[in-house]
Amino acid sequence: MLSKNQLKLITSLQQKKYRLSYQLFFAEGVKVIQELLDSNFELDHLYTTQMDSPRVLTQKKSLISENELKKISVLASPNSCLAIFKIPNEIDIKQSGLILALDSIRDPGNLGTILRICDWFGIEQIICSKDAVDLYNPKVVQATMGSISRVNVNYIDLEDFIVKTKLPIYGTFMDGDNIYKTKLPKEGIIIMGNEANGISPELEKLCKNKLMIPRFGSLQKTESLNVATATAIVLSEFKRFS
Repeated sequence: MLSKNQLKLITSLQQKKYRLSYQLFFAEGVKVIQELLDSNFELDHLYTTQMDSPRVLTQKKSLISENELKKISVLASPNSCLAIFKIPNEIDIKQSGLILALDSIRDPGNLGTILRICDWFGIEQIICSKDAVDLYNPKVVQATMGSISRVNVNYIDLEDFIVKTKLPIYGTFMDGDNIYKTKLPKEGIIIMGNEANGISPELEKLCKNKLMIPRFGSLQKTESLNVATATAIVLSEFKRFS
């Protein structure tokens, strides 16, 4: 059974200020929760309608009703369990290999999907501007489908970091070099911009290598690609040369 204090705590974690205050976040669904349990994330407590899944210590598990699960879930169709995890300490950025830089990404679904894409292509490091959507937003966590446990994410001053790095800087623009005709390095920082405004003028000035994903449609009326889709294309091309 879910107590009033437990209900209050879990629902409060939908907001960033409480996640930061308690240093906790929650995940939903057997697949995502199991991925986190199999990683270095530390479980605080599991709430489930089925006591045998996922398998955790009894003292860290509570059996609740489907109606109670609906009260704490952010999903339209709750998936049998919700788990609270402790937010881990940030891991230092390793300035090697390919690093993805996200400039003011605001949509939780986009960030979560980008983490899955990075996980697929073996990109271990993402750096986000400080105004980007929070990694532990429930919608971000859900969209990662467990990849949050395998990709390191840091929130930093991107401009300051890029000024100081010795790695080559690449960015995506509408007027850049055709990515399919450009030889790409094995190491570097790839900047992807905001959903509506692209890469900020401040970062554009620091971007010495501008890339473009060409349009092939005969009408060419599509203004832009979704940032997650564009990220998949760009990383695929970079990995083709690695």
